[in-house]
Amino acid sequence: MNIVGVDIGGTFTDLVGCVDGRIVTSKTSTVPADPTRGVADSLTLADCDISSLAEVLHGSTIAINTVLERKGARTALITTRGFRDTYAIGRGNRIEAFNLFFHRPKPLIPRELTFEVAERINAKGAVLTPLDEAEVRGIIESLSALKVEAVAVCLLHAYASPEHERRIGAILRDALPDLFVTLSHEIIREYREYERTSTTALNAFVGPRVQTYLKRLEDFLHSETFAGKINIMRSNGGVMSIGLAQDQPVAMMESGPVAGMIGAGQLAARLGIERAIGFDMGGTTAKASLIIGGAPAIEEGYVIGGAASGQPMLLPVVDIVEVGAGGGSIAWCDADGGLHVGPESAGADPGPASYGNGSIDPVVTDADLVLGRLNAGRFLNGAMQLDRSAAGQALQAKVAGPLRLSIPESALGVVQIADAAMSLAVRAVSVNKGVDPRQAAIIAFGGAGPLHAVAIAREIFIPKVVVPKVPGTFSALGMLMASWRQDFVRTLYGPLGALDKAQVEAVFGELAEVGRDHLERDGVEQSIADFRFLADLRYIGQEHTIATPVDDAGQLSGDFAALRRLFDAAHDQRYGQAAPGERIEVVNIRLVVTAARADTLAERWLSEPWTPEPPVADEWRDVIFTDAARPARARIVWRPSLAVGAIVEGPAVIEEPNATTLLHPGDVATVSEAGHLMIDVAVEAAGQP
Repeated sequence: MNIVGVDIGGTFTDLVGCVDGRIVTSKTSTVPADPTRGVADSLTLADCDISSLAEVLHGSTIAINTVLERKGARTALITTRGFRDTYAIGRGNRIEAFNLFFHRPKPLIPRELTFEVAERINAKGAVLTPLDEAEVRGIIESLSALKVEAVAVCLLHAYASPEHERRIGAILRDALPDLFVTLSHEIIREYREYERTSTTALNAFVGPRVQTYLKRLEDFLHSETFAGKINIMRSNGGVMSIGLAQDQPVAMMESGPVAGMIGAGQLAARLGIERAIGFDMGGTTAKASLIIGGAPAIEEGYVIGGAASGQPMLLPVVDIVEVGAGGGSIAWCDADGGLHVGPESAGADPGPASYGNGSIDPVVTDADLVLGRLNAGRFLNGAMQLDRSAAGQALQAKVAGPLRLSIPESALGVVQIADAAMSLAVRAVSVNKGVDPRQAAIIAFGGAGPLHAVAIAREIFIPKVVVPKVPGTFSALGMLMASWRQDFVRTLYGPLGALDKAQVEAVFGELAEVGRDHLERDGVEQSIADFRFLADLRYIGQEHTIATPVDDAGQLSGDFAALRRLFDAAHDQRYGQAAPGERIEVVNIRLVVTAARADTLAERWLSEPWTPEPPVADEWRDVIFTDAARPARARIVWRPSLAVGAIVEGPAVIEEPNATTLLHPGDVATVSEAGHLMIDVAVEAAGQP
């Protein structure tokens, strides 16, 4: 079966495909005005016959960028009378207690577009006040007059009984068929009014823009006689149909980044690495995720735009820490002479100054080029020539001149600041979670990941770095390994072991039925699906929960000894202590439905024996590592020609078509039997010139 994965980032569009039993790749510039053109260009470069493809997998940053840039639809919110300000008030905590400029999350929907309707359902799902449909119809007139493009409907306790939301949705869709309508119970059926409202608002806010883009992508593929499936990467590490993605675009917020972490998990498992840190550095951002036992961690919630003032999203997502430090991150000086890198990026247009598109802002890629770490003639396999002179001029004008530094000194400063920022992301997913980085390995990918990974490993004493095959397009490869996955949740609150048996069984049955409906909707065979139930548990008096696997419904209403042992162990692992004598309560029941891919070519390819290309003569050039005045003479190696068992000692630069790996003095890289670079980092030499 021929399949391709296409990952659209802020700077580049990457493609990896399994076509006629072989792996094909391509990398091209993203077209911000029309990302579909980037997809078309990548398919052409990879010489893919679209009509012969059975499936296209796609990941994109369009949803999350719409939120971060606040360029979504004009959106209204309909909620229960008396709760108009729930979304604006949010939580009462102040995460950054000593930040004088701290501000609470700014709602995506203004108060003047928030409407109340008379109705009330209690937490048990009983109707206290019937829905006033006449009031709903009056709101419709206001929506039309205010030129609203999308509506989020989130009623109090709709997670317990969605009948009023369903009726409002039917009235809205009948009266305004072009309106993008999001009902909270269709996205998430879990308590926490603020987070549930925020998630619903996010879906409505990004809906029209994402839906338009996905329809354009669908139309393009069909115009090229494509007759297969189109699946979209979800934030939870699985895939969903393009139809569901158009209805629930909030589920694809981290669509692109998570695919690489899925691939990194598969690679870690095949290499026998128990604890790994996936590190993905692209053109706009750098991402890190902790991988244990071959699987990245999943969190039951996420904040888009920073924990302090971002937008909460109450959906499962691969636990990724992201920083605004990528190859295209702009270096700039503040009024006090402080040097900064990011978070603004030059993107694909105009891109770095060295691209020659007229940009005058220096970025990390420009600094790497000036330091001799990048080859101006081999960038993108020679398809794009870099202008070192333009990079130097940009650094001189914006950094070196204002700070009275030489151009090499300013370039080194830019790179070191970027590395420091990225090392904080790696610390956040390791040290901050109780994992000793000295007992882990970094799996580095992305166009710029291998170039900076060793410096980060040295910073926090990580002894090994793995650079997989095709690192520059590895996230697209990860899509080919992602299973179909859907997550469902129902709030069911009560003491563990004392819940009503009939009620528990009813919730389990309802979740299973919804799971089967989604399998049928996406055309997935039920025979290959795996249904896994979990319960959100906590000690009585706690606020947050831990999702714990449940073998059968009886564990929640009867003998729960085995479940208790699992929860105590999970609590001890996460927090360093457990309380076996404390009572436990159930908060939510979850169902995770997955369907493994029938084709495993991508996974098998990770372990296939490496066949090198014909030998290419080594080169040598000066590369600056830690002292701008003392460049080191470094060996320049062409990776595709390295044989199995080949050893490269630093200082060295290992180049390949879509990425570059930098070895510092003392580091040693060995080519594994499958062609991966296994780098032993000279951590004891870190910080030495």
